[in-house]
Amino acid sequence: MPNVIGLITCNYSIKHPGVLCASRPAASLPYLGRYRLVDFPLSNMVNCGIRTIGMVMPFNYRSIIDHVGSGKEWSLDRKNGGLFFLPGSAFGTSRAGARFLLRDLIANKVYFERSSSDYVVFSAANFVYNFDMAQLIDTHCSSGADITVLARPSAGTDEDIVGLKIDGERVAGIYQGVSYGDTEFLDCFVVSRSLVLDMLDWYAANDYLDLFEAMSGDFGRVDVRPLFFEGYVRPVFNLKSYFAGNMDLLDPAVAAELFPEGREIKTKAHDTSPAKYEAGSRVGNSLVSAGCRIFGQVTDSVLGRNVIVESGATVRNSIVLQGCIIKSGARVENAIIDRNNLIPAGTEFRGTPEEVLVKEKGSN
Repeated sequence: MPNVIGLITCNYSIKHPGVLCASRPAASLPYLGRYRLVDFPLSNMVNCGIRTIGMVMPFNYRSIIDHVGSGKEWSLDRKNGGLFFLPGSAFGTSRAGARFLLRDLIANKVYFERSSSDYVVFSAANFVYNFDMAQLIDTHCSSGADITVLARPSAGTDEDIVGLKIDGERVAGIYQGVSYGDTEFLDCFVVSRSLVLDMLDWYAANDYLDLFEAMSGDFGRVDVRPLFFEGYVRPVFNLKSYFAGNMDLLDPAVAAELFPEGREIKTKAHDTSPAKYEAGSRVGNSLVSAGCRIFGQVTDSVLGRNVIVESGATVRNSIVLQGCIIKSGARVENAIIDRNNLIPAGTEFRGTPEEVLVKEKGSN
């Protein structure tokens, strides 16, 4: 594989963040009990051999730093290359919620200038998938394209996803919001480092735009081609898709596709004891993380680390994040409970399958 560096952008907001993103960026949203959204693009890059990765940070970067640290779990604590935290600028005025804001790229131009790499792989952090990035790089090198973007046919309607106008083998333009069957951009692409530097000069006057918005009049001279990905993908841009994505992984077939043997998704290591299921507990079709103690009943749910479900308590079709305590007799159903919450004894915290109830982060 040619010499490649990576760049993950975390300095963007999503249109419908909800209370889960009130104190954390979207990239550090907990996922499946033990992961964060940023783990997926980070692992995809590392698994194909990329050992120099920059992360453009938002202003509320604390949770990302706490999770990623020196990059040890991803083999990025290195003397040569490794993990670079790059400063993010103030947000631009793009209505689309730019994931590749030119102002951020221009502010970190030195990251590209000091590298001797041939190519750069860019990714945002709002799509959950497991993909061998070597396929993207190999396809790009063999096709002769200027930019190769990762894409797939849309599985539904989503106003937050960027759609691609396809003309033959090339991308002829972009638009905001996709419908079923459209070609959607998975916010991941590869481009030569020299072209990145050229584009930062071309579009410097429009630095408040997303890179692909700024290119809108140049798809005729810049050869952009799609590579279609056929595996499992879950876009996460709002509470509904976040909840659905977690519930997807209760299906063993989906879990096997997202976590194939030999291409693991890496995450921060925790020295935590295994989950303990006490006498009288009942657990079915659930993901229960390390450190949990289950005395009551858990069904069709995802539990983060160190969750306690006391005797007589019930958790059903819900996501309970790290450090929560569900007291005896409490009932949690169709809900998302953010970390460090205590649900008092005998209370009900219940939404509906169509309108999930969310409890903001606690202070325990």
